[in-house]
Amino acid sequence: MAEREVDIAILGAGSAGLSAFRAASRHTDSVALIDPGPLGTTCARVGCMPSKLLIAAAEAAHAVHEAPLFGVHPGPLRIDGREVMARVRSERDRFVGFVLDDIAAIEARHRIEGRARFTGPQRLRVDLNDGGTLDLHARRVVIATGSHPALPAEWRAALGERLIVNDDVFDWQDLPASIAVVGAGTIGLELAQALHRLGVRVRLLGRGTKVGPLSDPELQALGATVFEAALPLQREAAVTSVEREGGGVRVRWHTPQGEHEESFDLLLAATGRTPNIEALAPAAAGLTLDEHGVPAFDPHTLQIGRGPVFIAGDVNVDRPLLHEAADEGLIAGDSAGRSLTAGLDALPPQPRRTPLAIVFSDPQIALAGLSHRQLCAAGTRFGTGRVSFANQGRSRVIARNVGALHVYGELGTRRLLGAELLGPAAEHLAHLLAWSIQRGETVDAALAQPFYHPVIEEGLRTALRELRKALDARATQPCEGCEPGE
Repeated sequence: MAEREVDIAILGAGSAGLSAFRAASRHTDSVALIDPGPLGTTCARVGCMPSKLLIAAAEAAHAVHEAPLFGVHPGPLRIDGREVMARVRSERDRFVGFVLDDIAAIEARHRIEGRARFTGPQRLRVDLNDGGTLDLHARRVVIATGSHPALPAEWRAALGERLIVNDDVFDWQDLPASIAVVGAGTIGLELAQALHRLGVRVRLLGRGTKVGPLSDPELQALGATVFEAALPLQREAAVTSVEREGGGVRVRWHTPQGEHEESFDLLLAATGRTPNIEALAPAAAGLTLDEHGVPAFDPHTLQIGRGPVFIAGDVNVDRPLLHEAADEGLIAGDSAGRSLTAGLDALPPQPRRTPLAIVFSDPQIALAGLSHRQLCAAGTRFGTGRVSFANQGRSRVIARNVGALHVYGELGTRRLLGAELLGPAAEHLAHLLAWSIQRGETVDAALAQPFYHPVIEEGLRTALRELRKALDARATQPCEGCEPGE
């Protein structure tokens, strides 16, 4: 058995791990990047990039379907599933190739191909891909092992290969004829709508009443109405049984309206993700996991307690998004590196960027800054500015006049705090809002910026004007219609 000592061991070569490696390498040359493969990051291989490729195909199909609204009448729509998936796989592989090139550029002495687990607080055993074993002593460890889809064991036993997760979709050679999607969060909503628009018979089953990540009650209700009209969706659907039926699956579920059942080629479980930490034997490192399977950590240093282990990216289930994983990797790698000389007891906190999340549904969903739920839970005194896109000029011109935007501002300071939106160009509006929030702008400063005509951003101006009115009118009133913890 081989042995080795390093200053910093980084477990995982995804977005967080690669960022952590770069940051740690600024402090020491004794860094090991450990990953069993396959390499290529979750985003590039099975996440944000291939899913957007599928969504782009769906948007092209939908544009043909909607063209007669403008007096444009194309010929009969024909969707070739093999061609759709060939482009998805080809472009996906191109994106993965860029990541593989970055990893290959890292000197071989820093890369270890194998699966690691703790044998002590600063000791790791790595089962190497070549069959060997390596005992590694690391002064600091960064856990950046990501997460995996959560699957009910009984479904896997009953359905076998007919039960899939989003990772499996992007290796398809062709589109299926039908699919049940369980889970109406970001992944389930995006894939269900894309497949529906590509001619697949889809049924989206959501356990709760909401669709996607919106927390503002008004927007939750609007979102449910919009998406129930846009695709076959059933909310408050509890799956009661699944079984193989010939070459497909039979799904039964219960809703307040009664019992339902339907047959499909496949069942796609979009029921959440689980952090990849149990297999690391965290107890051997003295790490105690909470009910979510994650140890307590400082979000501004990514340090677990005051110990030598740091945790970054999807594995800590804090902000499971690519840009956040990359930022967390930088923070964790830098903190680990700094602690080599500064010690573990007084690491300086590092700033975090304003939260920003986007769902590439149609209409898009986006959250910037603090959500309605977070503001209410904190007891923040805030006002809300609202705009509907139903009659917003540019939105009507392009026939994308669905949805609404709510922007929140603090009573007293008038600072922008957050926003939730459902509507056209949400990915762009959310960026503008996130930048304003991070700069600490007031509603008055935001309204002083230029707005062209006619553009969708004029809807944001309307919401900001309404927010200004709300703050002016309610300067001495309490939190708007909410209590702490709501």
